Amino acid sequence: MTVMHPAESTRDLGFAARHPAGDAATGNPWLTLLAVTGGQFLAVLSTTVISVALPTIGRDLHADSAAAEWIVNSYVLVYASLLVLSGGLGDRYGRKGVFLTGMVIFGLGALIAGLAPSIPMLLVGRVIQGIGPALLVPTSLAVVRAAFPDERERAVAIGAWSTSSGLALAVGPVVGGVVVNGLGWRWVLLLNVPLVAVFAAAAALVVPRLPRTAARDRFDWQGAVLTTAAIAALSFGLIEGHKRSWDSAPILAAFALAIGAAAVFVWWERRHGDPLVDIALFRNRHFVAANLAGLVAFFAFIGSIVYLSAYFQQLQGHSAVRAGFDVCAIGVAFATATPISGRLVARFGPRLPMVTGLALAGIATLGLLSLDRATGIGSIWWLLALGGFGIGLCLTPMTATALAAVHPHRAGMASSVHNAMRQLGQVLGVAVLGTLVYSGPVLGMAGLHHAFLVAGGSLLAMAVLAAVALRERAR
Repeated sequence: MTVMHPAESTRDLGFAARHPAGDAATGNPWLTLLAVTGGQFLAVLSTTVISVALPTIGRDLHADSAAAEWIVNSYVLVYASLLVLSGGLGDRYGRKGVFLTGMVIFGLGALIAGLAPSIPMLLVGRVIQGIGPALLVPTSLAVVRAAFPDERERAVAIGAWSTSSGLALAVGPVVGGVVVNGLGWRWVLLLNVPLVAVFAAAAALVVPRLPRTAARDRFDWQGAVLTTAAIAALSFGLIEGHKRSWDSAPILAAFALAIGAAAVFVWWERRHGDPLVDIALFRNRHFVAANLAGLVAFFAFIGSIVYLSAYFQQLQGHSAVRAGFDVCAIGVAFATATPISGRLVARFGPRLPMVTGLALAGIATLGLLSLDRATGIGSIWWLLALGGFGIGLCLTPMTATALAAVHPHRAGMASSVHNAMRQLGQVLGVAVLGTLVYSGPVLGMAGLHHAFLVAGGSLLAMAVLAAVALRERAR
């Protein structure tokens, strides 16, 4: 049964009266799931797949390390900043159309970046490419929510959706290394173009057109500008903060802008007749717990993958491809856990798999405190697998819980907020854990241990919080 905050009940009844069919979708829901998760996989994969190509790109296009890092960061910054806006656009103007638009923009950006003759043009392509997942990721989840009205089937479908996004992040370095070695760095980008064409055509054929949210007021463009500014400023501060001084003027200004824009955003949303984000949702402890869990899980998950890969390359001298395979146990275990998680949610509800997954991931991450400079993958692969399994176990219940907090016609809003929290967790993990890992001029074991301590402790603390927050179903 859908869980709603009491404040939403009157509006939901009005929606049901205007739209008797509710959010039920026609057509084959499993084909719909395949089409949207395939497109989403490509978009999320581009967050990490290009990382191993940066040295080659730097040599070919004569870029310094700062410019090379922004090949990744420009994509992440645009992606994170526009997520909340895109969920509202999908609810208001049609989720299928916004999803397909995102696919086309993503493919166009990949084409421009893949053919770029210089770093500035490559960055232009990456910025355009980053608009794509901002549009298609939250709308893909809203489409899945609408395509599966049965709660048990929906839990399994959300498990598949979670598998596609998390697995894309986990296997990105491996895929990138193989493509760079075999075809060259440009094909890391250009291979997206024909694949996008296939998945976009499939989505156009099989994804049904879903009912749009009935407009009660003009679209909340002011809220969209404020939330985009807040997330962009926060992301910029986190990305640049560990490279510059945290108390430098640009970083302090970025954080001040983020706080100010967020405060004005909350004030504005309380007064708008049809807000981009219903602030009342944050009085629902289930919704808050699910979003905090998403932030913490991606904070630890992505940060651990990035710096474990750096550990194998910088301290043990492994190639990028070998380092990708070193950490692949995380991705394999993750992919194993997510479908299991969907079935557990369908049978027992979200609390058990979410709490168990967070706790397992936290214990595994703390187990990595045993690492030293000579530790081989043979002695820690099971910890990596346990951590990946734990994260895979908790992603589906946190996503299902976030979506269950709203009426289906606002699924895009809930999805965009949840995905924005995940993306911020990713940026926060790389920035904060990176500050600990590189406390000296190079990666050090003491810093790596501090990072694993923070990541593991955060996961265990979140497990306790989730156990308390989800101890009974919201009424």
